[in-house]
Amino acid sequence: MVDDSFKNKVILVVDDEERMARFIRLNLEHDGFQVVEAYRGMQALQSYRDSLPDLVLLDVMLPDIDGFEVLSMLREISNVPVIMLTAKGEEDDRVKGLELGADDYVTKPFSPRELVSRVRAVLRRLESSSGESPDIIEVDSRLKLDFSKREIWLNGELIKLRPTEYRLLYHLVKNTGWVLTYDQLLSRVWGYEYRDEPHYVRLYINYLRQKLEEDPANPKYILTERGVGYRFVDFKRQAEK
Repeated sequence: MVDDSFKNKVILVVDDEERMARFIRLNLEHDGFQVVEAYRGMQALQSYRDSLPDLVLLDVMLPDIDGFEVLSMLREISNVPVIMLTAKGEEDDRVKGLELGADDYVTKPFSPRELVSRVRAVLRRLESSSGESPDIIEVDSRLKLDFSKREIWLNGELIKLRPTEYRLLYHLVKNTGWVLTYDQLLSRVWGYEYRDEPHYVRLYINYLRQKLEEDPANPKYILTERGVGYRFVDFKRQAEK
């Protein structure tokens, strides 16, 4: 029986064996998940930026950079849940993955039921710890964000964002109230190779303000922290003061 609570969840599957990736995809899709595949470490990082998955299934053995390095790089830019996959059963590997920030560890070969069960368990832990669904956010009476459907609503109308604009908004909103530096935004949205290009951030912040703000010159959603970066306003905290 398919659990509808996971129907819109996106899982990034990273495995250099395409047959294994397809096997995992079929079993996850059977349970209502959406699946994105990647077969190399650097491709996985780009796929993460493009698809913004709810969970990553990450094989340790990859042809360019290993899964541990991919996990370390992911943890620099995201808290997305990660389950490590490996053909090795050594305790040292399990400990290393968990110390680097993995949420769980599954050793090959595994049954489809075991894998889906682990995925569900990690996602349930995430939702229970957050206290509410992180996918649908009503910022105020004007702006509503539905990350499960990748939809942005402004005054009841659907707003079209380009992929880069969406990724930028996603990371700002997911860190509501916190300042994200230029380096953090460049790494998360564009990639490590753009870390010396702060003008990209300024340009796309301007694009977002033009589409979302009532007065782009005096923004109320996305604020500039001069010389540091940008912050999405926490309206709930403001209301409590």
